[in-house]
Amino acid sequence: MKHNDTLLPSTVKNKERRSAILVKLKHQKKVEKRKNAKVREADEKRALELGEELPPKKIPRTIENTREIDDTICKPDDEELFAGNDADEFSSILKQDFTPKILITTSRFNSTRGPAFITDLLSVIPNAHYYKRGTYDLKKIVEYAKNKDFTSLIVVHTNRREPDALLIIGLPDGPTAHFKLSRLVLHKDLKNHGNPTSHEPELVLTNFSTRLGHRVGRMIQSLFPQVPNFRGRRVVTFHNQRDFIFFRHHRYIFETKESKQAESKGKNSKDGKEAKSKEKVIARLQECGPRFTMKLISLQHGTFDTKGGEYEWVHKPEMDTSRRRFFL
Repeated sequence: MKHNDTLLPSTVKNKERRSAILVKLKHQKKVEKRKNAKVREADEKRALELGEELPPKKIPRTIENTREIDDTICKPDDEELFAGNDADEFSSILKQDFTPKILITTSRFNSTRGPAFITDLLSVIPNAHYYKRGTYDLKKIVEYAKNKDFTSLIVVHTNRREPDALLIIGLPDGPTAHFKLSRLVLHKDLKNHGNPTSHEPELVLTNFSTRLGHRVGRMIQSLFPQVPNFRGRRVVTFHNQRDFIFFRHHRYIFETKESKQAESKGKNSKDGKEAKSKEKVIARLQECGPRFTMKLISLQHGTFDTKGGEYEWVHKPEMDTSRRRFFL
């Protein structure tokens, strides 16, 4: 029979023995990791002393850096992509020919947390206006928004309890993006939250690497003014990871702290000088909220049309063939 060191927990039927083997394996792994870290630190220290190059750092193997090869990933020298940027629906806003003007409304059936979420969105997106939905059809609202020179329409879809989807429609020619909304935390529910100012925020978009992701990123970018006011110290982040778009809203805080530094002669010196106090500026982020996660369900050509609309991309369950396959 094999020794416990070589046994795998999955091969042991006894529950207590299995858990004991698992604890032992975890401990061995921890000890080995600590040992390797000490060896790496010693190598780096020796290399610095001898003036040699530091040993290369090992890159951890993750789902992101082992993703399936995708032909649609954008490249820096892709002339076709840049030519498309100049001709797409968002180019006039991103070139600052127009200032973004956003109309926000809801689905016909509102929820308890819907109004609070819309209030938070109005504080995040500059030049955004809320209009009650009433009994109006969405196509009529699109026409109204076009006539009033709105550049985008956001529809917050809610079930009886809370918001569960976002519909973003670019005006006047589309496209229409449908996102599933999850993990919503409102501004008032965040611990130690900050209160944002009305300054135009700095916008950060990360990991929108494919053609589809690039298009979705430009659509999100068209909701915000292209000239951030850094005096307001606001930053809005849309971070794409494994096709989930994480939204965060922060403000920078700069704090001045005094740190006392004793001189080398210090206490033994006859003149009895005290330790010098040095001011140090520390920067940190304070979350303002809201906080939520979006997942793209579909992207449709033109404005909202459920019957005759042509779809650029639709997510289907059979597309999820691998954990390492991503579309954005």
